[in-house]
Amino acid sequence: MSSADTRQRLEAAVLQTLRDDGIAGLSARTVARRADVNQALIFYHYDTVPKLVEAAARGSVAGAIDRYRADLTAVTTFTELLAVGRRINDLERAAGNVAVMTQLVAGAPRDPTIGACARTCLDQWNRALEPTVERVLYSSPLRGLVDHHGVVRAISSAFIGLELYQSVDPAGAADAMTSLEQLGAVLEAIDTLGPVAHRAIRSRLRRRSRRRAGQADATDSGAAGVSSSPA
Repeated sequence: MSSADTRQRLEAAVLQTLRDDGIAGLSARTVARRADVNQALIFYHYDTVPKLVEAAARGSVAGAIDRYRADLTAVTTFTELLAVGRRINDLERAAGNVAVMTQLVAGAPRDPTIGACARTCLDQWNRALEPTVERVLYSSPLRGLVDHHGVVRAISSAFIGLELYQSVDPAGAADAMTSLEQLGAVLEAIDTLGPVAHRAIRSRLRRRSRRRAGQADATDSGAAGVSSSPA
């Protein structure tokens, strides 16, 4: 067996272990048995099990992004974005890849390599989503009022959260996804109202943003005054 074949088998095995047994069931022995290789090969090729996880997860995410890149590029509205997001989530859940991501997040506090891997995988997805979200926001009344970087991370957080929710309350998770789609439909309906309505919406949102910023400044000033008061 070539080195490339060994690495491929080990990376497939470690991902399947995360899907089936979770982060708690991850060990060199379990992965090697699933890959049908000597566990010493894990340390020969990757040094540690977490580094094997990192290599496997990063490669898996890169492959998934390549599969969906054309779909993301074709998105022009919020409704389309949520529909594509739901389809990607369904396909990735069926493949077990969403479960892998949630296990990486669960294992992050316990191992710095796993934590760095989880952040890298999320960043890979975020970078793939950012051009799409920025394009959709640019053509909406929210242009310039909402940070697309923050929206992308909110989307990522929502899908990770929905996967965790799914394991406890599948019906509730389905309702949450339906609500997100309804929100997308509302935003798309706003897009059709025309320039006068867009200006009114943008003006109102700006006023709310300024009012909230003023309240935050007042709170900070009050806290500073308290902290600087003599005992």
